Amino acid sequence: MTQTKVDTVYYTITRGDSPLVATAIHNGHEVRHNLKELYNLTPEERLREEDPFTAEWVDITDNQIIGHYSRFELDLNRPPEKAIYRKPEDAWGLKVWKEELPEELAQESMKRYDKFYEDVKRMLSQLIGEHGCVVVYDLHTYNHRREGPTGPAANPEENPEVNIGTGNMNRKMWAPVVDAFMHSLSHYNYQGRKLDVRENIKFEGGHFMRWLHETFGDKVCVISIEFKKFFMDEWTGEPDQAQVQEIRQALQQSTRPVLEALAQVCQV
Repeated sequence: MTQTKVDTVYYTITRGDSPLVATAIHNGHEVRHNLKELYNLTPEERLREEDPFTAEWVDITDNQIIGHYSRFELDLNRPPEKAIYRKPEDAWGLKVWKEELPEELAQESMKRYDKFYEDVKRMLSQLIGEHGCVVVYDLHTYNHRREGPTGPAANPEENPEVNIGTGNMNRKMWAPVVDAFMHSLSHYNYQGRKLDVRENIKFEGGHFMRWLHETFGDKVCVISIEFKKFFMDEWTGEPDQAQVQEIRQALQQSTRPVLEALAQVCQV
């Protein structure tokens, strides 16, 4: 296996030989030194809306993209004009900054945003050149106890344990790949039970997914995978490590049928 790496303070991009890419762009928790004193939110409040532990799942493949810095500095899954949370309505009603963020500091963040997308484009272009097309596991997590640590969980009918976002892909073309993934994940023996895996119930996919499809067209199949934070305490940030590893195993098991389906689609 050959790997090359783009390792920055803000993110790490590792490229290997497989046509499967796994991303954890909201995993990060760090914030830039010249922004720390400007936050109105505590680190614990920021952590609650981030996607901790997703970086532990990307090693199911040799192509990995991991974000190291908080989405509260720069949200890589939103379009450029929305990548910095400036108002409470941008951030789940949270007042992110004590005062309005100075524009020069915002522009410093946006330079990192542009560089990230340039590096991702270079990586995907190389992989597509080698394989013809690729699959991306766009890994995220989401909260379901927004009424407080002792409040009720959100209605499970509207909040599946795993939400598969396919809202901006060529769903008909990629049906064999998406169906193979969902079948594998929903039939995995997860600690003696089956996971609740459904499509486009809570989320349909974000800007990162949309940008990849717009940039590479039908050469890339991006599956946005949102795990409800049933495997952790979303208020304290404490994980159940056994479940974190079980999710990784479930994802690992899906890779073979997904790559087999990819090979069939790419021959068409």
